[in-house]
Order: sequence, then structure tokens, then C-alpha cells
Amino acid sequence: MPNTITALTMPKFGLAMTEGKLASWTVPVGQSVQQGDELADIETTKITSSYESPAAVCCANRWQRRGKPARGRADGVLADAETPDVDIEAFIKNFHAENPQMPQPRRMPTPGNQAGNVGEHTLNVRDVGTHTGTPIMLVHGFGGDISNWLLTQDALAADRRVIAFDLPGHGASSKNVGTGTLAFLAGVVSELLKTLKIEKAHVVGHSLGGGIALTLLRDHPDQVASLNLLAPAGLGKDVNSDFISAFVDSESSRDMKAVLQMLVHNKALVGRKMVDAVLRARRLDGARDALHVIAKACFPNGHQADDLRPVLAGAETPTQIFWGKEDEILSVSNASGLPDVIPVTVYEETGHLPQLERATDVNKAIAVFVKDPEAALSMARMDATAIPPKFSPTRPIMQVPSIRKV
Repeated sequence: MPNTITALTMPKFGLAMTEGKLASWTVPVGQSVQQGDELADIETTKITSSYESPAAVCCANRWQRRGKPARGRADGVLADAETPDVDIEAFIKNFHAENPQMPQPRRMPTPGNQAGNVGEHTLNVRDVGTHTGTPIMLVHGFGGDISNWLLTQDALAADRRVIAFDLPGHGASSKNVGTGTLAFLAGVVSELLKTLKIEKAHVVGHSLGGGIALTLLRDHPDQVASLNLLAPAGLGKDVNSDFISAFVDSESSRDMKAVLQMLVHNKALVGRKMVDAVLRARRLDGARDALHVIAKACFPNGHQADDLRPVLAGAETPTQIFWGKEDEILSVSNASGLPDVIPVTVYEETGHLPQLERATDVNKAIAVFVKDPEAALSMARMDATAIPPKFSPTRPIMQVPSIRKV
């Protein structure tokens, strides 16, 4: 049997990464490793995450360190101890020939976050991009923060202003969450738009943030130019209540890692450093209590409190929805039976965070949509007529006017 050689490339830690560099190898050359063992530390824009071994082996392995780390290039290999050097050199040469390094996209300057006073709240706000065109407001989900938009905000800021912020009770914002209801949180978003002197915005909301976006449309319709909703709350009663409670109360790294892995289809995206960062945020004064208030208000008795389907049924505001087929938190079945005028894009092999696991596709769809929502809707409806309503394993993406069969 030929010896197996596995390429080690710069990973994409979807929960908190726009770019990264290899900080250090944590396993010496020649040490035996198993699948899941930590091989290296990867520095990202926000945190340092561990890179776990993609291969299960039972004999000695060795590193071959080659060149400057870059996504898509072989930074090293795993190989059986008896694999000849000539075979490793040939593997690396062939790998680089078949996977040429793509030029890195030009990144916009990243200004520091700013603390803004919005009523009685102090919000952590990141405001980037140009001031032409209708701005985009990004609203993260339950227990999230600005980092949930690391792969989204700068990508959308090429031709317009894009604002991300930590909701009250989250991240670096103040921890007073009032009643904790969607209506209360939507009121904070409304006040933030006023504070930033934004009359109308394209609102992008994820999960709880999608429910907040829908509530904003219901209570302050003049402030919403369009909605882009990612696995939004408010479209069904069911929610993974075990996730909600464990996400708030988990204390150990092992427990929190298992919880965070519910968010993604690719479980390898959740590493040790990421888990540690979430646990540190949870231990901030008032953070856990704030999440308890929101969970009790929005997900009482393990169900969603708000039914926001009437908002979509009666609204004329352009709206599109994205969902991961393997979502373990809010089932894609929540998108069934929506008005035919609302396109729903379902990504296979994707969990609760399509903006991270399918960042390129989601960013492109949002960018096209906000430029001309009506034209984008017309194109989506035309494309949908040629695609069967059932999931097909040969189609990574399915677009339909509404999900009739899931």
C-alpha cells in the first residue's frame, strides 16, 4: 500500500477569521499525531486559534515546513515515518502546481471600534466603508458580537457604508438589556440609526438578529430599505433550547466546544482558542445575566415567543432569506410557506452560520441585492423556476421563491 501524504494548508476558522498567519507549530517533527490533535497556532485578526490535525494516523509523522504560510498553499505535510523524502518533495511540487496561490483581496483599512452612546446604552460600533449609497446595518444573533461579521462587513463596504455593532448584553457593549424582547432590542437599533444620522438602511440580520430586523420593519418601517435575513428567528415556534441554555451556562472548554460545534456543519471550524474567547466573554460582569434575560424573553419554555410571519406577509419591503440545510439551531423548515415573493436560498452542508460557512456566496448575493433589490428579486424568481423544489445532492445551492418541500 502506498504511503499517505496529507497537505496542511492555512485553514479558515469561519467563526472569527478574515485572514491568518501561522504563529507556531505545536507538534515537533517526528511526533505521532491523531486526528483532532492540535498541530499549530493560527493568528487571526481577532484571536489565536488552534489548527487540528485533519488525518488519523497510528505511526510516526513528520512536518515539512515549506515557505510563507498562505491560504491554499501547502504549509506542511503529514506523512508516515517511512515515506521517502523524494516522495514528499514530489507531493509538494505537484500540490503547488495544481493549487496556485490566489492573490489576496485588497483589504480596506480597519478603523478601531468606537463606543457610542445610544440612549442609556453604550454600544461597541464598527463603522466602515464609503458614505455613498444606502448604508447597511448588520445585526448579529444571540450570544454573538461584531466578530460574527468579520467575513461580511469589509466585503460589503467597497461601495457603501456598513455598520456592525454589539447588541446590548453582548461583546463590548453595556449589559443593560431592559426587557430583553425583540421589540426592546429593535428599539435600540432604531435609536442607533438615528444617532448615526442614517434615515434608512439595508438591514442584515442573523438568527436573533433576523428577528430583530423583522421587528424593526414592523415597528419602524421607514428606517428599513430592505431585509437580508440569515436563519432568522420569528418564523416558527421551534428552537434548539438545549443549545440556548448550554451556550449561556457552559463553564468548561469541553462543554463550550460541543455547544459551538452545533453552530456549524464543519465541526473543525471550532478550535480551542475560539472556545476560550467565548468563555472569557461570558465571564464578563453582567454578560451571563443579560443573556438569561434575553433567553427568557425570546425563547420562553424552549420555544420562540414572537411570530413575525405577518410582518413578511404584509410588507412591501424587498426581502431575501438565507439558510443552512444542516442548521441545528433553527430548522430550515421555518422557511416553509412564506410568500412566493420572498426568495429563500438554502445552502447544503451548511449550519446555522451561512455568512461564515458560505461567506463568498452570501456576500455576493447581498451586494447584488442592495444595489437594486427589485431587480435582484426578479432575477431570483426567474432562476427559481428552473430549479426543482426538492433538495438535490448535486446542487450545493438551491434557490426557490419559497420552500415548499424541505
